[in-house]
Amino acid sequence: MLDAMARARSEVWLATYIFHNDAAARRVADGLRDAARRGVKVRVVVDGFGSHDQLPALRQWLTEPGIELEVFRPLERWWSWLTPGQLRRLHQKLCVVDADVAFVGGINIIDDRLDLTHGITETPRLDFAVALRGPLVAAVHTTAQAMWTRARLGHQWRDEVRALAGSRKPMVEARRLLRRLRGKEAEPLADEPPAPMQAAFVVRDNVSQRRSIERAYVEAIRSASRCVDIAVPYFYPGRAFRRSLRGAARRGVQVRLLLQGKIDYRIAALAAHVLYDELCTRGIRIYEYTPAFLHAKVAVIDDDWATVGSSNIDPLSLLLNLEANVVVRDPGFALALRARFESAYAVSTEVGGVPTRQGWRGWLQRGVVAWVAATYLRVAGITGRY
Repeated sequence: MLDAMARARSEVWLATYIFHNDAAARRVADGLRDAARRGVKVRVVVDGFGSHDQLPALRQWLTEPGIELEVFRPLERWWSWLTPGQLRRLHQKLCVVDADVAFVGGINIIDDRLDLTHGITETPRLDFAVALRGPLVAAVHTTAQAMWTRARLGHQWRDEVRALAGSRKPMVEARRLLRRLRGKEAEPLADEPPAPMQAAFVVRDNVSQRRSIERAYVEAIRSASRCVDIAVPYFYPGRAFRRSLRGAARRGVQVRLLLQGKIDYRIAALAAHVLYDELCTRGIRIYEYTPAFLHAKVAVIDDDWATVGSSNIDPLSLLLNLEANVVVRDPGFALALRARFESAYAVSTEVGGVPTRQGWRGWLQRGVVAWVAATYLRVAGITGRY
C-alpha cells in the first residue's frame, strides 16, 4: 500500500475499521500526507467505533491540504449509542490508488504485533489481504467512494442538500449522489485483454446485498467435492451455513476449520466452542491456532475457489456490518493460499475427543450464546431466524 501511495498521481481512497496511532499506522499516515503534498486527492474514512480512541491523533496527522478524513457513524456523544443503526459498523478494509490498484482484506491499519486488548505480542497475528489490478479495481473504487460519501453525508447532509438545490440539474445530481451512496457508479473501463484469472468483489451492505457474502460461501460449500478449508477468528454461523458444512462432510468432503486458540474476546470464543460438539461429531475437523492471534478471514474450497476479505462468519459480519471480500476462481491462487493453511495447521492444535455437552452446563452455554446473539440482532433491527 505504501509503495502504491508513493507512486500515486491523482487519488487515494482508504476505508478501514481501525486506523491506530502506533508507528506502523503513522507510516501510512505519512504516506497519505506525502501523496497530498504532491497534489494527490486523498480521501480517508474510518469507523467511529473501531477508530474511536485514535480520532484525535488521526485528525492531527491528516491535516494536510488535499486530505479529507470522514468518520463513519461517529460516537462523539453518549446518546449516539442509543441509535440502533450504530451497531452496523464499517468493517471493510479497502484502499484504491489512482483507480489502478486496489487492496482488499482483513488487515487494519495497525502494527501486526499489537493487540488493542492484550498489548504487544511476540508473534504477528495471522492475517491476509490481496492486491488487485484490472477490471475488478473499478468495483472496489466505487465501494470506497460510497463509504466515504455516506460518512460525509452523515454530518454534512445540510450542505449537500443546499448544493443539490443550487445546482443547474438538481435531479440529475441527486440521482448521481444516490448511485454513489449505494456503490452503483463504477468507473468506465477501457478496453483491455481478458484478466488472467476469474475474480469477483463481493460486499455485504444493508440495502440490496444483505447476505451476498454468506451466499457465496454456502453455494461454494454445497458444490464442494474434495475439500473445504476455512480460517476465521469469530465463528458462529447460522443454520444454512452449518447445514452446508455438515452436508459437505456427509458427502465425504474433507472439512477443516482453523479457529482462534489464543483468545481475544471470551464471548466470541464461547460462541464457537458451543458448536464444537455438533461439528466434530459430523466429521468436521477443527484446529485452534495458538502461535498468535488469528485475524484471517479466508477460505479455499476444492482446487480453484478461494476468498479473502473482512467478513467473519458470525451474526455481526453476516447480518450487520459493512463487509468486503474478494472471491477468486484460479487453481494457482487456491494452491498458494492452501499452502498457507497447511503451514498454519502444522502449528495448531486439533480439537479431538470433544466431550459431549449434553448436560445442563452445555445446554446453558448454548442457550446463553443464542440469547445474546438474538438480543443483539433484535436491538440492531434484525428479525427472523439466524
